[in-house]
Amino acid sequence: MHNSWQIPSKSIRYNMGKHGFSILICAAFISMLMLSTFVQAESKNGFELSQASISSDQIFQGGPPRDGIPAINEPKFIAANQASFLKDHDRILGLALGNEIKAYPVNIMNWHEIVNDKTAGKNIAITFCPLCGTGMAFDTQIDGLELVLGVSGLLYQSDVLLYDRQTESLWSQIMSEAISGPMKGKKLKQLNLEHTSWKDWLKRYPKTKVLSPKTTFMRDYSRNPYAGYASSKTLYFDVKHTAPSIFHPKEQVLGITLDGQFKAYPFTELSKNNMRTFEDTFAGTSLKVHWNEQARSAYITNNKGDRLVSTTAFWFAWFTFHPDTLMYKTEVVE
Repeated sequence: MHNSWQIPSKSIRYNMGKHGFSILICAAFISMLMLSTFVQAESKNGFELSQASISSDQIFQGGPPRDGIPAINEPKFIAANQASFLKDHDRILGLALGNEIKAYPVNIMNWHEIVNDKTAGKNIAITFCPLCGTGMAFDTQIDGLELVLGVSGLLYQSDVLLYDRQTESLWSQIMSEAISGPMKGKKLKQLNLEHTSWKDWLKRYPKTKVLSPKTTFMRDYSRNPYAGYASSKTLYFDVKHTAPSIFHPKEQVLGITLDGQFKAYPFTELSKNNMRTFEDTFAGTSLKVHWNEQARSAYITNNKGDRLVSTTAFWFAWFTFHPDTLMYKTEVVE
C-alpha cells in the first residue's frame, strides 16, 4: 500500500559653531558610506537587485564572479561508442526530445552548469546545480526571444541563479522563474530530463549522442569539484526552510508539481518498494511511478503513458522551495 503525508512547515539639527562645518562634513561622509553599502547590497556580481521579487539579502554570492563558471554555448557531441571516458555507474542527464536522444555527463555539468543547445528544432538549456543536485532542461524561447543562459555566480536558497544574455534577467533554476530584470515574473517551460546512470541510459538508448569532454575549456572532468558534498549533511549556504531530518539532507527525491501542488518521492522510500512500476494518485491525477533500483533513477507517467515533467533533487532543496510538499511513503505490510 502507498500513501502520502503532509510535512508541516517550520516551518538633527546642528548649530553652526566652531566645529559645525566639520560635523557636517563627517555626517555627509557617513551618509555616503551608508549609501555606498546600500547600493552594493542592491547590486551583486553586476546584477541590479533593488527591484527583485525576492529580498537581496537572500541572494548569496557563490564565490565565482559572473561567468566564472563558463556555460557551454557550442556543445559538441560524440557517438555512444566513442564515450570511453564514461563508466557504467557515472551519472548523466538524459534528454529524449522528438527523435533526438542526448546524454549530458554530470562530471562535465559539474564544471559548467549550463549547456545552451539546440535539439529537435528547439533552443534549449540543460542546467545543473551541484549544490541542489538538480538537473533541469528548459525551452529558452520566450516572448519571441531566444535566450542564451549564463551562470550569474549568485545563489538563492543554495540553488543556482541563471541569467539570460539578452535582458540580463536573473532566473531561479528550481522556480523556473525570473526574479529580476525585464523578464521578472516570466516562467521558462521545463522539459523532461532524466537523471540516471550511463549504463541504464545506454541500454535503453544505444544510439544516444553524448556531450563531448572536448569543450575548449581546461578542466579535469575526471575530478569532482564537489567531492564529499553529497554524503555530507552540511550545506554551504543557508536556506529559508530547513527540511525535517526524517531523511539525510542530500537524500535524492523525485519531485513533481501538478496544479500548484507538490509531491516528493524519496529514493529511500522507493527502495522499500519491490515493484519497478506502481500506481499512485496525486492532485486528482492517476500516475505511474517507474523506479530503477540499480540505476537509482525514477520518472513518472500518466495513465496514457505520457511522461510528466519531474525533477530529481536533494531533499533539502526540494523542501526549501516547497515546504508544503506531500511526500510518498511506502507502507510495509508485515
